[in-house]
Amino acid sequence: MRRSGTLARQVLLVRVGRRDAELHGGTDALPEPRYSDRPRRRYGLQRFHRTRIETIAPVSPAVTPTPMVESPAADESTATAVPLLPGEPTMARRAKFALVNACTLASLLLGINAIFVAMRGDVRLAALLLIACVAFDGLDGALARRLGVSSPFGAQMDSLADMCSFGLAAPVVVYASLAGEVPTAAAGVAAALVAACAAIRLARFNVSPKDGRFFCGVPTTMAAAVLALMVVIGLPVPGAVQIAGVALLAFTMVSSFPYAKLARLVKLPPWVWLAPVVGALIDIRLTFGLIVVGYLISGPVLWLRQRRTI
Repeated sequence: MRRSGTLARQVLLVRVGRRDAELHGGTDALPEPRYSDRPRRRYGLQRFHRTRIETIAPVSPAVTPTPMVESPAADESTATAVPLLPGEPTMARRAKFALVNACTLASLLLGINAIFVAMRGDVRLAALLLIACVAFDGLDGALARRLGVSSPFGAQMDSLADMCSFGLAAPVVVYASLAGEVPTAAAGVAAALVAACAAIRLARFNVSPKDGRFFCGVPTTMAAAVLALMVVIGLPVPGAVQIAGVALLAFTMVSSFPYAKLARLVKLPPWVWLAPVVGALIDIRLTFGLIVVGYLISGPVLWLRQRRTI
């Protein structure tokens, strides 16, 4: 009886060991004990079973593997830096790229200085700095296309510089020029309207498909140039009319009216440009007002013309 019980326990231990090896993927199952390996004494038998039981690992339930989830840290470590200048990074192209972005930064810095000068009280000088911003803003785009270094980075830089120069500096110059002629609240509302419409205009331009012939609404560069020239020339109109003109110009920036681009205007016949030049020699203020009004009216006229052709 004792011998048969000992043999049964050994067989049970061997089966448990094999099951544990199968669950853990191992192949080192416990060997089946032989009759000659059985201990002869009671003390030896107890020590043998204690040793065999200690060597057998407890059977654990099967654990389903959890799927690996990518962590943000892993994404950051594998992310690659996007080059600022697409194409071959030669020294010549890098120099051209730096020149274009220097023009953009010049427009940005001139806009900041226009704000400081307007706060100091020299409104006309601030308006002249704003006109210089317009010149550098047109120069950086022309150089980028001419030199073949256009890039998404340059487009974003230009948009941010435009917001600083034409979305912040232009309203400050307008507020400083109107503060002494109209109530402060009215000047503040007009300046805030220009800033808000400029931000909407720039954001819409960044996400809208580009048209090579027309702008959708008056561009911020053109609006800032009109406001700056209005301050430099000093139009002899009442303050209420100036507030209405500033509000109208702000709303045209966010309108859907098509306005011709400068490249399209340059292709007009020479006699068309001769009339403004002669008019400026006679009365520059009246000529400026007529040009601005004519350009603003051209948008609704073109819009109605396109509607009729559809």
